[in-house]
Amino acid sequence: MQVAVIGAGAVGCYYGGLLLKAGHDVTFIGRQPHVDAINAHGLLLDMQGFRDHLPATAATDTTALAAPDLVLVCVKSADTEQAGRSLAGHLRPETSLLSLQNGVDNAQRLRAVTGHPVIATVVYVGSEMAASGHVRHHGGGDLVIGASPASEALAQTLNAAGIHTTIAVDIEAVQWTKLITNCAFNALSAVAGIAYGAMMQVEGARDVIASAVQEAADVARACGVKIPHDLEAQILKIPAAMPNQTSSTAQDLSRGKPSEIDFLNGYVVRKGAELGIPTPTNRALQVMVKLAERGRELSGRRA
Repeated sequence: MQVAVIGAGAVGCYYGGLLLKAGHDVTFIGRQPHVDAINAHGLLLDMQGFRDHLPATAATDTTALAAPDLVLVCVKSADTEQAGRSLAGHLRPETSLLSLQNGVDNAQRLRAVTGHPVIATVVYVGSEMAASGHVRHHGGGDLVIGASPASEALAQTLNAAGIHTTIAVDIEAVQWTKLITNCAFNALSAVAGIAYGAMMQVEGARDVIASAVQEAADVARACGVKIPHDLEAQILKIPAAMPNQTSSTAQDLSRGKPSEIDFLNGYVVRKGAELGIPTPTNRALQVMVKLAERGRELSGRRA
């Protein structure tokens, strides 16, 4: 297949790399350092049992992008509309467009901008850009995609490339479950700059997490989403299973990148306000991260 990855970061490069490895023709759209490295040396896919440079094409924009068979949109949530507009004129009716993004509304936002069907996708992977053009895999890699006329064939293609993919009839429930998990851990891990295991050793952390989960679950249910009644118990097991994991928000802050907190806890706050549901814990967590971002900005100006 001809594949385009919009957002050549840790997620896009990992899944694009596996498709490259499987023999597909992949074009990466990303920032200049990654583009230069990929065009010069190929994408370095670094994972357990495999480490090699894979020849690929990369560019900083979609100007020369041919009409692909598959598009993986992997940009941050704040860049969704810009990514959608960049695809104008590059999508054929049969092109499959997947949103591999955090949050629950990116697929709808992409659809509104492109006028093209979008398949919501939930991503479970630990990966990082270790250097320009170098993606390192730490664990996981499963995808859950929404049901559509193209989903069965897509799942077969992705599974054949080593990307374990399942189809969810109720993809919204899967998206909200991941969103609520992110609301539980991302902000606390980011502001403290510590992993989940150490975070849970702090008195009161469990109570804050439980409160954030309850608020987000209340909002989800008010939106008509089916949330498991034991979700809080499931989420509280994660730190023991992944004690050394830090959140994506923590990684963003440590690298000086804008976080997605407005599309995580912030989304719960906005929907709660619309529905008349109080969300004080999620609001506090959102503000904590915004304060950390603001402090970083001011520190940079003083330097």
